Amino acid sequence: MSTERKFEGKADEVVGKAKEGVGRVTGDEQLQAEGRGDQVKGGLKQAGEKVKDAAQKVKDAVTGK
Repeated sequence: MSTERKFEGKADEVVGKAKEGVGRVTGDEQLQAEGRGDQVKGGLKQAGEKVKDAAQKVKDAVTGK
């Protein structure tokens, strides 16, 4: 469905990995946690878009589009 939402999800994952890495290097546990949270948020956005895509394909198959 929304390529923009999929991109946002991937960007959240990448930023999250960076935050987690910086937090690990600096010993900042809060930054590590934020990074892990961003990664989860990004994964959920992507999963949600995949579900929407699958639902649209089913709808199209049923309606013959």
